[in-house]
Amino acid sequence: MMPPLVRLYVRETLLGLALGILFSMALVVLNIGNLRHLIDTVEGGWLAFLLLSFFNGIVFAGVQFGVRVMLMADPED
Repeated sequence: MMPPLVRLYVRETLLGLALGILFSMALVVLNIGNLRHLIDTVEGGWLAFLLLSFFNGIVFAGVQFGVRVMLMADPED
């Protein structure tokens, strides 16, 4: 059994990673900055999408966990 804080970290990090991947998919589907064209036509475009998703996932995971920890604080009177 994992300690509650470790469980919180893993859950929030996976949620942030999923949000980052969804954000990357939205960028490609909506063709922001002509990304869909670049990924489809350039050799190794799939690698660019993989890296974009991975790094967005890392950023979103850190933000998600940070926000969750900050929301755990006791409110000041």
